[in-house]
Amino acid sequence: MLRTVLRTFFSLWVAALILSSPATYAQAQQIQAGREYTRLSPPRPVTTGSRIEVIEFFYYGCPICYEFQPYFSRWMFQAPDDVVLRRVPALSSENWEPFAKLFYSLELVGELNRLHWPVYDNFHFDGMKLNDEKVMLDWIVRNGLDRQKFLAAYNSDEVKDRLNRSRELMKTYDVRGVPSIIVDGKFQTSARLAGGTRQLAQVLDQLVKLARKERPN
Repeated sequence: MLRTVLRTFFSLWVAALILSSPATYAQAQQIQAGREYTRLSPPRPVTTGSRIEVIEFFYYGCPICYEFQPYFSRWMFQAPDDVVLRRVPALSSENWEPFAKLFYSLELVGELNRLHWPVYDNFHFDGMKLNDEKVMLDWIVRNGLDRQKFLAAYNSDEVKDRLNRSRELMKTYDVRGVPSIIVDGKFQTSARLAGGTRQLAQVLDQLVKLARKERPN
């Protein structure tokens, strides 16, 4: 009963945060290179053409990433049309691979938008060990997915290729912690640099504006 009440309260808080207006946030301070973010030199190429690329490096097992998601979801809900998000599951060790494979498998079977937040919530809030493959498969079935279809994706060459690309991207951007955000191949920030998860969303907003100014007209 208590868990149900807590979950309801938490869900309402998340929904209110996502739908709240920017006026509910404290005015963000002016950010500075070397303090809230670093400038990448040389800039890395982007894959989004004329649109601004935002890459989120994350790990489902990271409590700070979980804490950041409501703020990030709110930011994405209000993001301008010229912004494209790429989510990249971090692979700092082999122990992180099951969660990365879960992410890419959900993406491959078209269920990522529906189940991305529940992975976080069920792992951190409910204590489900979704990085254990047996627990993961039981959870997949309870959420209405076909076990064999999911397993085919989970063990596919496509997922292996995406894992390898994730590892290469981590090297390309020298990602050493999560959550980390890359903006337009030029700027890198994190919860640590920004001073917290709420501040990270504010820094991200300013970096997107800075990236837009620096793009050729």
